[in-house]
Amino acid sequence: MYGNFWENLKNAFKYSDNSLYKLIAINLLVFMALLVVRVLFTIGGAGELYHQALTYLMMPAALDRLITQPWSILTYMFLHEGFFHIIFNMLFLYWFGMIIHQYLGSRKLANLYILGGLAGALFYVLIYNIAPFFKDAIDTSLMLGASAGVFAIVVGAATLTPNTTFMLILIGPVKIKYIAMFYVILAFANTVGANAGGELAHLGGALMGFVYVTQLRNGRDLGDPVQRVGIWFENFFSKKKKVHVSYRKKSTGSSFGSTFSKSTKASNVALNSGDATQEEIDRILDKIADKGYDALSKEEKRKLFEFSKK
Repeated sequence: MYGNFWENLKNAFKYSDNSLYKLIAINLLVFMALLVVRVLFTIGGAGELYHQALTYLMMPAALDRLITQPWSILTYMFLHEGFFHIIFNMLFLYWFGMIIHQYLGSRKLANLYILGGLAGALFYVLIYNIAPFFKDAIDTSLMLGASAGVFAIVVGAATLTPNTTFMLILIGPVKIKYIAMFYVILAFANTVGANAGGELAHLGGALMGFVYVTQLRNGRDLGDPVQRVGIWFENFFSKKKKVHVSYRKKSTGSSFGSTFSKSTKASNVALNSGDATQEEIDRILDKIADKGYDALSKEEKRKLFEFSKK
């Protein structure tokens, strides 16, 4: 990911190693689409129809309703209706998502967002159906928002690099482990408040963020099924050819359970034209073999991508 924020967001779907901006773009596009539809329906006197239709995309707490709209366990995590709701979610997704992308890569960032959303939804449904406090609200409770996935990324980043520091306005430098702890405690305290369902989802997402990174350190990627589905869709819709690299000698690679192939100077890659020389591409391929693709700098990724296009 290189360049400024708005340029990256505008070109979010042009690059494969770009899940952070894709997630932000999808959330923003869905928000704008719903905003336009809501205004048009309301002006046309069909505001109630809009809200009724929206409930089929939101996450219900009632199991009998969830069975009739199973897709909502995915759609709910891309829905927002309030400006401040989506602004704060996207800011946290961007700030903490940059850390996850830097250390774990684009695919694992997407894995964590989806897994966090799923964990948040399941935790919300579980607690609503077993806790006596929520028994009168089950049938009418619906949830939407990216917060569970965002909480997974926040806690995942804090678990991965707890001493990374953010500069907060009026406060100064604060380690992200304390930021994550504050928001988890706040979510727990509000589970008996007006937004109890959302706060429960936050806790489920936060737990997934911690478990995901912990398991990744032990060599187990819980997001592998999510990644496989994502790759299938990428291959199905993609019209561009991928870079093909072949190596002669194998070796195990970097941490977090990933395995890479040892590069030799006989590495082969389909090249067209660009501002990098063959020697630079060979050096980049060697770096991928030794440290993994995610160890490349933004400029190295750009050069490799430009050379791979046909």
